[in-house]
Amino acid sequence: MKAPADLILLPQWVVPVEPDGALADHAVVIQDGRILDVLPAAAAQARYDAAQTVTLPSHALMPGLVNLHGHAAMSLLRGMADDLPLMAWLNEHIWPAEKRLVSEAFVRDGTLLAAAEMLSGGVTCCNDMYFFPQAAGEAFLQAGMRATLGMIVLEFPSAYAVDADDYLAKGLALRDELKDEPLLSFAFAPHAPYTIADATFGRINTLAEQLGLPIHTHIHETADEIHDSLKQYGLRPLERLARLGLLGPNFIGVHAIHVNDAEVELLAQHGCHVAHCPSSGLKLASGIAPVAKLLAAGVNLGFGTDGAASNNRLDLFGEMRLAALLAKGASGDAAALPAAAALKAATLDAARALNLDSRIGSIVPGKRADLVAVDLHALSSQPVFDPVSHLVYVAGREHVTHVWVDGTLKLNNRRLVDLDADDLATRAAYWRSKLIAKGQS
Repeated sequence: MKAPADLILLPQWVVPVEPDGALADHAVVIQDGRILDVLPAAAAQARYDAAQTVTLPSHALMPGLVNLHGHAAMSLLRGMADDLPLMAWLNEHIWPAEKRLVSEAFVRDGTLLAAAEMLSGGVTCCNDMYFFPQAAGEAFLQAGMRATLGMIVLEFPSAYAVDADDYLAKGLALRDELKDEPLLSFAFAPHAPYTIADATFGRINTLAEQLGLPIHTHIHETADEIHDSLKQYGLRPLERLARLGLLGPNFIGVHAIHVNDAEVELLAQHGCHVAHCPSSGLKLASGIAPVAKLLAAGVNLGFGTDGAASNNRLDLFGEMRLAALLAKGASGDAAALPAAAALKAATLDAARALNLDSRIGSIVPGKRADLVAVDLHALSSQPVFDPVSHLVYVAGREHVTHVWVDGTLKLNNRRLVDLDADDLATRAAYWRSKLIAKGQS
């Protein structure tokens, strides 16, 4: 007698990430939102009685991509104040615009827009850092997307909170309220060393250890950041954080562009993770992270898009390809960050940074069924010698046809299942008009 299953997926290739490589003519069996089995297609059809079978004859089935750093609601600021360096962009344009407009409604609408873009491009999980994380959480749940909500912390007031204590209190209350939501997890998200005092970092470190949560912060993004830290503290930012005890396996450093050899070793020794955001670093002229050195030292690396205001795409296929090419060009080593390692960084390694690698990031029985089907039948994809290489160097988000999160279909033949694209476009146009009316375009 056949065993019951909710869904059998029959792609041309399964790319499990664990182990490397691709499996031809294999099936993935799903039951109750988790991967029940991975086995040859003929054996799957003989062993399981599925409520639904989906044949994907020219597709590679891969784990959902994990966006290790983003500011989802900033999708509503896409294209505003382009072609400026980071601090001018922040101080003269982004922060003034946020001061005037950011609200729960802004964050909810912007996060829904971002979730739609990410799901359409094969991103099933993101690590978010922004104001009003409750509104962001509501939007991610509405979209049915997995997310780590950053409990953002700053020293200065915003529409969301008045000081560091208020930010922390609101973040912790939100975690208590939503900690049982299966698609949501939490991280402390102190914005950056230049916006956080030592005492606040100390409190965050204590809470993170008590609760077992990641700490997610921008670090060494620009040369100016390091210069200002030396002037104010007599220390480079990473050394300051090390002395405060923040570096460890729960630490996710975003960007890490301007790190020297000693700091690379420091990150490795403490088991830290780096969220590499290559497009944002290039667009803001912040620089190129030393990815080859980080990987050689054993630092765990994932990819992030950053916000759409500084990228301007939430496209992890693009980040994956760009990261691999930059690593080779910057190091002079064509073997730096090969395709399999790039795909692993965009899936399992990013999940590991979020403490989610036991649940997502690879196609392994027992894990949640966060899956993406990528169609490789187009002439621009032919011939296919190595599906893993194609996923990194050939395919783009436009080739994503189906997406499942927790076993639930979210993108069906390139059409969003739960989100109304026309409604989201109307919301985006509304916020654009608000920005223009306030002279912030």
